[in-house]
Amino acid sequence: MQTPDGRECKHYYEDFHRGRNIQECRLVQGNVDSLRWRPSDCSRCPVPDILGANASPHLELKLTIDTRLMGLGRKLEVDAWCTRHRQAVENPFVGCTLCREDRSDALDAFRQALEGDDE
Repeated sequence: MQTPDGRECKHYYEDFHRGRNIQECRLVQGNVDSLRWRPSDCSRCPVPDILGANASPHLELKLTIDTRLMGLGRKLEVDAWCTRHRQAVENPFVGCTLCREDRSDALDAFRQALEGDDE
């Protein structure tokens, strides 16, 4: 669904049908450590960019909204987790290192199969 910022995000939900006025980020909904989500948070949120860069079905994201120094401003922090290998992901844009290794092994096998057909 398109966020108030205009980017696509699968975790954003809105419903204005027949007088309803619902806008929510479903990543923040279950997070008790986070402040309440505001539509203005979408303009600074890295999640749509992460989803565009990494389409791994095993990537699980957690968004935490917190205040900055002295309560001025809001900071959005994303934590990533690989459900396949059960480990934290350092860079969610790149993904899990073990998942990348698995893919590279499969790509190497595919390349070898292609090279073998040329002979």
